Amino acid sequence: MSDTDPFARFQREYDQAEASEQFEVSRCALATADASGAPSARFVLLRGLDSRGFVFFTNFGSRKALALDENPRAEMVFHWHTTGVQVRVRGAVQRVSDEEADEYFASRDRGSQLGAWASKQSAVMEGRESLERELDEVARRFENVSVPRPPHWGGYRIAPLAIEFWYNHDDRLHDRWLYERASEEDAWGITQLYP
Repeated sequence: MSDTDPFARFQREYDQAEASEQFEVSRCALATADASGAPSARFVLLRGLDSRGFVFFTNFGSRKALALDENPRAEMVFHWHTTGVQVRVRGAVQRVSDEEADEYFASRDRGSQLGAWASKQSAVMEGRESLERELDEVARRFENVSVPRPPHWGGYRIAPLAIEFWYNHDDRLHDRWLYERASEEDAWGITQLYP
């Protein structure tokens, strides 16, 4: 594998972390900003990676999805304590195809599928009982049948224009490698940064 390909480099670091991390290795912080520039960050799970980019899924009514509708750019940050590696991914964001969202949704456990129907993610909730009532109703509606993907649920892909790899070293003299390109069609430029 050549380090000229940041996707291959990411996969190598991900695989090494997967062998040693105690927590979910796909967990990453996702930062978005709305039209006014107000930032918002939260943890999501990476659910797909290929040469087109990094994929996560959510409710289209969630705060993150509404921000992405207004400002379709985001940054994702991974940190794996056991390997001492941090990776930052920044770029434009687009929804994945319905086919890709359907395929991923079908792979989820039934409880998560029902939860995607029941939850009005990020909306104000009047007590846990309202969520539980909604979940009971959804479970009855889809009893003994496959649960289809809700129309308000799907995925996003960050098509990166920058990927930075940070490697922990003693005395805070870390190694940092930045891969950048002007557009998705361009070749990656690679620079080393001071820690």
